[in-house]
Amino acid sequence: MIISRVKQGLVYIFCRYKKSNDKIVKTILNEKEFEIFKNMSGYDKIHSFNLYNKVKEDEILNKKEIYLKLALLHDCGKKNYSLIRRVKKVLFGDRKLEKHSEESYEKLKNINLELAKKARDHHKKNLSLEMEIFKKLDDK
Repeated sequence: MIISRVKQGLVYIFCRYKKSNDKIVKTILNEKEFEIFKNMSGYDKIHSFNLYNKVKEDEILNKKEIYLKLALLHDCGKKNYSLIRRVKKVLFGDRKLEKHSEESYEKLKNINLELAKKARDHHKKNLSLEMEIFKKLDDK
C-alpha cells in the first residue's frame, strides 16, 4: 500500500494528462459525461484513465460498459485539491475529500443515474462482485 501511495504522489508531481487520450475517452463517454471528465484535475484524469485501462483488461468488468465509464468518472467529485490535502486525507482523513463520492453522484445523477449510484458507492463495502473487483483495481 505504501508503494502505491508513493507512486500516486510521484504521478501527481511529475506526470501530465495526455490530451491525446481524450480521443479514447470520447468513445466511452457521451458529451455530457465527457464535459465532466474534461473539468477534472489533471491528476484525477491520469488516475481515471489508468483505471480505465485496468478495467478494460479485466475479464469480468470489460464486458460491461458501465464499469468503463465508472473508471473514468468515479472521482469526478474531487476538486483540484493539492497534494498536501490528499496526503492529509490518507494520513489523517479529510472530510471534504471523503465526500467526493457523494459529489460525484450529484454531478452525474441527471446524466446517468446508474453511473451516479456506482460512483457514489465505489468505496462502500460488501457490494457486488463487480464492484469489489473495481475497488481492488482502483486501490492499486
